[in-house]
Amino acid sequence: MVTIVAPIVITQDDIIRFFKDNARDLPWRRPGTTPWGVLLSEVMSHQTPVGRVAPVWEKWIRRWPTPQDFAQASTDEVLRAWGTLGYPRRALRLLQCAQVIVDKHGGEVPGDVDKLLALPGIGDYTARAVACFAFGTNVPVVDTNVRRVYARAVEGKFLAHPRAAERTNVAALLPRHNGPVFSAGLMELGAVVCTATKPKCPQCPLEKTCAWVSAGKPEPSAAELKRKKVQKFEGTDRQVRGKIMKCLREAPKPVPRSDIDLLWADQVQLSRALYSLLQDRLAEQDDKGYFHLPR
Repeated sequence: MVTIVAPIVITQDDIIRFFKDNARDLPWRRPGTTPWGVLLSEVMSHQTPVGRVAPVWEKWIRRWPTPQDFAQASTDEVLRAWGTLGYPRRALRLLQCAQVIVDKHGGEVPGDVDKLLALPGIGDYTARAVACFAFGTNVPVVDTNVRRVYARAVEGKFLAHPRAAERTNVAALLPRHNGPVFSAGLMELGAVVCTATKPKCPQCPLEKTCAWVSAGKPEPSAAELKRKKVQKFEGTDRQVRGKIMKCLREAPKPVPRSDIDLLWADQVQLSRALYSLLQDRLAEQDDKGYFHLPR
């Protein structure tokens, strides 16, 4: 049986007021943004800072303002436009997502969570975020920021870890009215004040009732820190894949293997990264042995 924590320390009005007074001017928050624009922003922002996402999002929404426009794009166009956002498979899944929206939903992004979950590349968080922020549905939206605010304010823990009851617990916080604004406020609070490493407690509207502050701001245990350890980027296959993708994006014509060999000293790792890109259909090799983006 799932136990629901009674979160009396997070007051709805404080969070809503905080958001209205402090919300960042992100382009997808501006009036007139369509559900397609919200969906794009959520997919692009996954594991990528919004400061890097915003200029790319603005270019995309001008170039492909509707799912119909985007569904007709070629794969190489999409990968070039994706640039250095990272995890380029997201771009290919977005293309598939747009095609399904056109084929099965008449070109309109669905507002129902279950229908959103059925779209390619749309997971649990993204489906609820789109339903909430694009359609005003009062559903719990739990990302890393919300998880962290809840862990500190309610549970008194500096670090948060995903758990089975988290969506149920956050759902208990939602007000009957202004739920989407409250949800956006929780996320914003975690992003700009209750940050991962150096929380700005004096700026937090929950400081006086926060369980972690009341407990004296205890440091996480060694075991918790070990579980939370983030994989480095430098020297990983992901970094090598990124270098190869950059080379292919910027090349005006197919690239010989000799050019790719210059990108990384460790040739075994380079070959592994290149092969993985071919397997993921993020790169192709022609009959002459040259490499290029999928067309």
